[in-house]
Amino acid sequence: MFKKITFRATVGISAAVLLLSACGTTQLEQTEPNELQSDQKVHAETEVIKPHQDLNQDPIPLKIERDGKDVYIEMTTQITDIEIEPGYKYKAWTFNGEAPGPLIVVEEGDNLHFTLDNMDPAIPHSIDLHAVHTNPDIGFADVAPNEDGTFSFPTSTPGVFMYHCATDPVLSHIANGMHGVIIVKPKDGFPTDNEIDQEYVVIQNEWYKYNDLDNMTNGVPSQVVFSAKALHEGQPNTNGTVTALKDEPLKAKAGDKIRLYINNVGPNEVSSFHVVGTIMEDVYLDGNPANHFEGMQTVMLPASGGAVVEFTLNEEGTYPFVTHQFNHATKGAVGTIEVTAE
Repeated sequence: MFKKITFRATVGISAAVLLLSACGTTQLEQTEPNELQSDQKVHAETEVIKPHQDLNQDPIPLKIERDGKDVYIEMTTQITDIEIEPGYKYKAWTFNGEAPGPLIVVEEGDNLHFTLDNMDPAIPHSIDLHAVHTNPDIGFADVAPNEDGTFSFPTSTPGVFMYHCATDPVLSHIANGMHGVIIVKPKDGFPTDNEIDQEYVVIQNEWYKYNDLDNMTNGVPSQVVFSAKALHEGQPNTNGTVTALKDEPLKAKAGDKIRLYINNVGPNEVSSFHVVGTIMEDVYLDGNPANHFEGMQTVMLPASGGAVVEFTLNEEGTYPFVTHQFNHATKGAVGTIEVTAE
């Protein structure tokens, strides 16, 4: 059965953990994976939903096509196993088999046409784009299991925005893996565009006990992690795992000015984003050129908050970036940039 909903709205480490005893001193400590995070014990505490028990749907690439200012996007909602840390697989609720979901990049002034294919046999899902103005009852409507929904939005506001499933209970859907980032590029660009040598997308998210709404509501995250989503061909494209940006560090050359599009998809915790060994020269809160700050040491990202941050790495070396809430950094929220000679 095909369900079509159409509307228009105006848009707008745990194998290895980097522990920083001070911002200028980096130590790499080997730790054993947390025994309480083992697949067997987690699933013993909270049983997998029966229709999901033997389900592990292969990731499906995002489909996106442009025809002038019309952009056609096809996404899936599905159940896919993700190894959050070595030896611990989580039966994630996902967009396209990724958590965070695939990166969407469009331009200010585009008309977006979304088709959401719900491949979950048991649970309705939806997509809430923070980049849009819409009546949520229509624009973020549930799509039933094994059905499709179609939604249309014009984009009006540039930024680095979160998207997520908005089906009740929303916390369960986001915390189980249904989150991602959409970048709406400003039509006039950023004032610093001609200074940038490298640019990447970095996302922070949290994991809790599998599908345990009480733990998600009242507990603390068992893992807080970073991922990278490929903005350009050949860049890392990872899930949110404790080793993602240790196994696949970002790359640069000495003297490069680097731009990071960052977003904290939460669902619950604040991120204090910091790059060790440099100062963020230019920062655009929520990725909007109108929100320009200079000379920042740390950028505060609320749950769902985004930013564009730009900085120069002058010397060859390995530069960690972290959330400066170090209880979270010790749970995995550490990435690295490897800088080679010019």
